[in-house]
Amino acid sequence: MSEIAIRTARLDDAGPIARLDVETWQAAYAGILGTPYLARLTAARRENGWANLIRRDATGVRVGVNADGEIVGFGSCGASRGEPGFTSEVFTLYVAPDWQNQGVGRSLLLAMFGRLVAQGHNSAIIWVLSENPARFFYQRLGGKEVRRKLLPFQGSEVAVTGYGWFDLPGYLATTARTNRASET
Repeated sequence: MSEIAIRTARLDDAGPIARLDVETWQAAYAGILGTPYLARLTAARRENGWANLIRRDATGVRVGVNADGEIVGFGSCGASRGEPGFTSEVFTLYVAPDWQNQGVGRSLLLAMFGRLVAQGHNSAIIWVLSENPARFFYQRLGGKEVRRKLLPFQGSEVAVTGYGWFDLPGYLATTARTNRASET
């Protein structure tokens, strides 16, 4: 894996996050979400939303930065939006297509889990489009499929699958032990 640093987002990250947000949506959801919708996505529109989120709760947004200082992945997390059985939620997790399968997503997810545990959360859920092949990433990292539902989207509905972790502190401890063992 190339050297990646995971850090809390800063306000000046809103533009690069927005650009990566659009790029990853257009790559990941081509053939799943409507082409006209994906074509209309713009970083300019998304930048304001990311700036507002970072202003409200920068600690809830993490970025993966490569050796050149480029943001190659990002994620956001916080308290659950009311999902029964889960105290917290990972709202977003995206990695630039050229940086996928290099540990960036895993590092971001673990950093967000660490932040959630530090805030007193013991469990987390993430929702993924059911047709998105990236859903297997969450299974490989111990997420259990816990729910399916339909969400309204552009006049129709899209199927989403929820993956959950019921013991975040235990998961992080096990992951840390596994990482130490693999380093020896």
